[in-house]
Amino acid sequence: MQNSHIKNIGVILRPSTPELRESFFRLKKIFNKHDIEVYIDTISAAMIDVMGMEFDLLCKQCDALVTLGGDGTLISAVRRSFNYDKPILGIYAGNLGFLADISMEELDEFVGNMLKGKSRIDERSVLEAKIIKNGEEITMYAFNDIVLTRPSISNMIHIETLVDAKAFNTYYGDGVIVSTPTGSTAYNLSAGGPVLFPLTQVFALTPICPHSLTQRPVVLPGKFSIEMKTPQNRALIIIDGQDMHELGQGESIHIRLASKTVKLIHREEFNYFDVLKEKLGWGD
Repeated sequence: MQNSHIKNIGVILRPSTPELRESFFRLKKIFNKHDIEVYIDTISAAMIDVMGMEFDLLCKQCDALVTLGGDGTLISAVRRSFNYDKPILGIYAGNLGFLADISMEELDEFVGNMLKGKSRIDERSVLEAKIIKNGEEITMYAFNDIVLTRPSISNMIHIETLVDAKAFNTYYGDGVIVSTPTGSTAYNLSAGGPVLFPLTQVFALTPICPHSLTQRPVVLPGKFSIEMKTPQNRALIIIDGQDMHELGQGESIHIRLASKTVKLIHREEFNYFDVLKEKLGWGD
């Protein structure tokens, strides 16, 4: 769907922020002015005391989703709506985000431009992970990163890693970050990993506090799949810093880029490097 054909939007607000009530009504007024119907998910609606719509129904009903909050709100919405393939617009309530980059002050002009075809959709890679628990396959999606780390602070963790079923590396330390290009400026960056251009089809493996100084981040083409297992201990799997699962001793997690992408709505003139410079203070 072209952005200019959007007729219904579904709104997701940052959790535990009832003070967004006024901003929601302002947002609703702007979209309604441009003949776009506005719906809100039940959790956000209960927080600000309005009527809402169950999330899965919201995704089916709407042409696009709009998050109001920060990058974390958008990342959560991406994962929850991934199977519905809806474009997402991020509006920031607070500071400019890497992903949520439209302010409320810019929204009216932006929506007008969008309906004239003056906006764009960026397609970003998502990680798909599968683990088998008690004979059942569990599939998870991550927009930023999947972290395998030790369940207790007292022990290091061994993580055996295979690339396309061939032995690649054994990480020994606090864990490993598997990062998408979008997530490369998050935990991956603080662990010494590379910044990846967000529209590339690659992912990075970055060790966390490795025992050996020779362990370095590696960038792999998106066509590869990796298997990670912990034959000597258990591990925690953390998805986008928001969801947590346990990997039992001897169990494996299989990670690859998902066949589908996430579609983010941006200004026509949106420049990733400008956001990067502002957020990271480069060139100051």
